[in-house]
Amino acid sequence: MIVRSAVRRGGRAWWRPASIVLPLIGVTATLGLWWSVTAVFDISPLFLPGPPDLVDSLREPGRGQYLLDRSLETAQVTLLGFGIAMSGGFVIALLLATFRSVERAIMPVLVGLNAVPKVGLAPLLVVWLGFEIEPKVVLVVLICFFPIVVATMSGLASTPAEFGELTASLAASRWQAYRKVRVPWALPQIFVGLKLAVPLAVIGAVVAETNNPNSGLGSAIVKASAQFETALAFVCLVLLALLSSALFYLVVWLERRMLPWARAISAQKW
Repeated sequence: MIVRSAVRRGGRAWWRPASIVLPLIGVTATLGLWWSVTAVFDISPLFLPGPPDLVDSLREPGRGQYLLDRSLETAQVTLLGFGIAMSGGFVIALLLATFRSVERAIMPVLVGLNAVPKVGLAPLLVVWLGFEIEPKVVLVVLICFFPIVVATMSGLASTPAEFGELTASLAASRWQAYRKVRVPWALPQIFVGLKLAVPLAVIGAVVAETNNPNSGLGSAIVKASAQFETALAFVCLVLLALLSSALFYLVVWLERRMLPWARAISAQKW
């Protein structure tokens, strides 16, 4: 009963007016500070455009459709890469957590791959895979794969020992123990990895697009910078921030919907 009431209170807290008003206040204050800096110091829009300059850039004929198309291309690359990294990372983490010999053999390789600078790898992916969507998706996978694997392994390793003893006493198979106990217990930690990986997926997509400038918001930034259209480049940056924030809070919403019990049993007020 206590857990149920806590879950219900958590559900109502998620929809409290403060959860909407306070972020709006923060965004408004940031925009006001940005606008004030550009106005007080009389900064040229060529170097730092203010919010009105971004609005003027959006009003140019055909600009809205152009940015919508580029945004959809970046979102497609991000979601494809993130989906592949999430699925593959979960499977790899299960294997590493289950078989210690596999972990000792594969984990150093994963750490080494994660240490490779992805910015330097992006041009090589274009050489290997061409100028289509494939090298962009691969780069997104490489960037956000490791946090998902590490978070999933950490969650699977955090199962209390008494739960393992319980499954053993019930003669549960390894598959049943994972499905009924270890994976559900690891889900909060898995979502931590997903929340870390989502912004990285957007960053990976943009890095790939700047090295392969034929689609996406990254290519729009490259072209706008080459033509000294700083306001357009900033509009693209704002759209990327909105995309990353939307995907992050989508993962947060899914976590709250799927794991209402996690908040009830946690001392943290999230």
